[in-house]
Amino acid sequence: MSRGPARSRSSGGLSPMRRMVVMAGAAGATLAILALLLLGWAAWSYNGPGPKAKAGNETTVILRRGAGLSEIGAALERAGVVRSSSIFLASAQVTGAARELKAGEYNFASKASMATVLDDIRNGRVVRHFITIPEGFTAEMVAEALSSEASLTGDAATPPEGAVLPDTYQFERGDDRAAVLKRMMDARDQVLASLWSKRRPDLPFSTPEQAIILASVVEKETGVASERPRVAAVFVNRLKSGMRLESDPTIIYGISRGKPLGRGIRLSELTSPSPYNTYMIDGLPPTAIANPGRAAIAAVLDPPQTSELFFVADGTGGHVFASTYEEHRRNVERWRALEKAQPAPTAKAKP
Repeated sequence: MSRGPARSRSSGGLSPMRRMVVMAGAAGATLAILALLLLGWAAWSYNGPGPKAKAGNETTVILRRGAGLSEIGAALERAGVVRSSSIFLASAQVTGAARELKAGEYNFASKASMATVLDDIRNGRVVRHFITIPEGFTAEMVAEALSSEASLTGDAATPPEGAVLPDTYQFERGDDRAAVLKRMMDARDQVLASLWSKRRPDLPFSTPEQAIILASVVEKETGVASERPRVAAVFVNRLKSGMRLESDPTIIYGISRGKPLGRGIRLSELTSPSPYNTYMIDGLPPTAIANPGRAAIAAVLDPPQTSELFFVADGTGGHVFASTYEEHRRNVERWRALEKAQPAPTAKAKP
């Protein structure tokens, strides 16, 4: 019996096996495309622009000490620095930064990429704060400056007078006030030790602390930096010759601990016995009267060789110097004439 021509296997469509292969290939291509899209999205999320700052050009985030990776990611997302804490956590794990993130205060620029944010935290690029102690600040002023700095924590005792080196000091939010104060005191010790080792051999004092006392008097006697060596030389010459220092700032310190009196020194204060009245006592006062800067310390440890013993204000903010009392008396008369002609600060004369 004739069955007719045989039907081709391919004429009725693909075989089940082939269809499976084609479908698997299509699915694989789709998955590959999806994977590429996912990788591209992840790369863009990591390296592309981040969110715009909610206000201004940057966002400040404080990451507390001991915070874990999840807490850090949540804080960044909450602040609007990253779009997704989950992607941040994954990025930290993949890049190996997860165990290297550092606590502190950070400022992130608006639209900073996640890569930049992660790199900043990994390398501890925290916000740096600064506190400046001006030359001539007293110990109480130093303590007040530390106390009023809101970014610091803890308490710091009032340091001994003259124990701090006036300068600008860097710190991070959350640093301890006592630790910052110790750095200020250590800086003074280092400067003093260095300058003391190079001191002039014929100085009329024998200890580094005595040098600080005299340097503090020099610091308070003139606001003109170039005058410090000459003022130091005057006081060194006076001590060597047995003359009293007769320094107005020492009297003021004995009255108010260095706070401005808001008036001139009274005659009764000039003649009143006090450990700080250098018109009445011989030699140096018992302590420094302020914190002298490096230049004042250097000036008393290596003053110029002069014969000058006196100085008085010259009406321009500086002083005029003299080697003899007669010359000094004439300078005082000129100063008093200037005072009568035009109001001026109280003269710092050495009668």
